[in-house]
Amino acid sequence: MKISTLLRHLREGTKNVARNGWMTFASVSSISISLFILGLFLLLSLNVNYLTQQIESQVEIKVYLEVDTSQETIDVLEEKIKEIPQVSTVTFVSKAEGLEFLRQRLGESGADLLEGFEGENNPLNDSFTVEVTDPHQVGTAAAAIEGLNEGEFPPPIYKVSYGKGQVETMFRVTEIVRNVGLVLVLLLAVTSIFLIANTIKLTIINRRREISIMKLVGATNAFIRWPFFVEGALLGLLGSLIPVGALLYGYWALLNVSQLELSLLMIKLLPFEDIGLTLGGFLLGLGVIIGVWGSLLSVRKYLRV
Repeated sequence: MKISTLLRHLREGTKNVARNGWMTFASVSSISISLFILGLFLLLSLNVNYLTQQIESQVEIKVYLEVDTSQETIDVLEEKIKEIPQVSTVTFVSKAEGLEFLRQRLGESGADLLEGFEGENNPLNDSFTVEVTDPHQVGTAAAAIEGLNEGEFPPPIYKVSYGKGQVETMFRVTEIVRNVGLVLVLLLAVTSIFLIANTIKLTIINRRREISIMKLVGATNAFIRWPFFVEGALLGLLGSLIPVGALLYGYWALLNVSQLELSLLMIKLLPFEDIGLTLGGFLLGLGVIIGVWGSLLSVRKYLRV
């Protein structure tokens, strides 16, 4: 295609957008509303998924040792735990460190409760904090750690704790939330595509007489199509710019206004830089693709003259 011909198609497509005032407004409004709702659900789904990943990443195993376990036994046990395939990191926590951590958790109001428990009077157990490569394998890793007591006398491990029962329930709930969010976004995306495409088709149908005349005077199909492709792409772009701007500004404001309150609730949203480009690129690309697709389907019908 010649540069002059391409420029002509771009010029005609742009003129058509400006010329068809109310139809352009209707198409852009339809695209904006549909993509805004889709983008809102997408934001929600991405943050729910991010939150569940945070929760899963905090799953860990606490391995409490018997009070009289020797340092040599502790070192051997640590190496054996590291050899378990599901284990990623093992951190030894002495009973003195455990007491200090407990003192920090209780704060000044609970300081009196821990008076006199230093040194030999410390009632806590030495322990290991174990993290796993896959949170869903925490039960398997915990069972393998408990199995290290077999054949040992006295057994060095007093208790293995990871929230058995609650953790499995949490995994089931987060999986359901992820799947429901994904299904809702996909359904909304499909609905938005057909709604927007049909709106653009109405714009093209409104000019079917113009297409028929151009075809009868000898214009090629490609010559007729290209201005409508440009028009559809421009409508999709204009219609997606509005929801992208509104959603990104709203999300940025939410992060800045509610950051402290969300931190107190132990909730962390996706950083703006991680979601801005993804959301903006997806909605802008989807708007342009739908605009071109809607034009293609509509023009093709009226090229059969």
